[in-house]
Amino acid sequence: MSDTETPFDVQLQVGEILRAEPFPEANKPEMAKLWIDIGTQELPSAAQTGYNYEPDELVGRQVLCATNLGTVRIAGFKSEALTVGVPDEDGHPVLVTPDAAVPLGGALY
Repeated sequence: MSDTETPFDVQLQVGEILRAEPFPEANKPEMAKLWIDIGTQELPSAAQTGYNYEPDELVGRQVLCATNLGTVRIAGFKSEALTVGVPDEDGHPVLVTPDAAVPLGGALY
């Protein structure tokens, strides 16, 4: 394996949240269901957003996502992207977003 190859085709890509809904079925009350447009497709994502965001304020926001990780089912919801966040001072996730609008699907390099 070369220095640039990975055992998976995991990519970090920018997407735009198209829809966001509460996810009361999840085992954590702060979870939300997100549908994220990464330019070539729409991916569902279960994300811990409830401490810092309401679902309606997430729509239209660009976020960083890890894609090509495979599918994970959370309380029956198929999650195909990991929405990237970092903890705030209380340990609650804050979404990683570009500081200017960028083309959807833009991959980290």
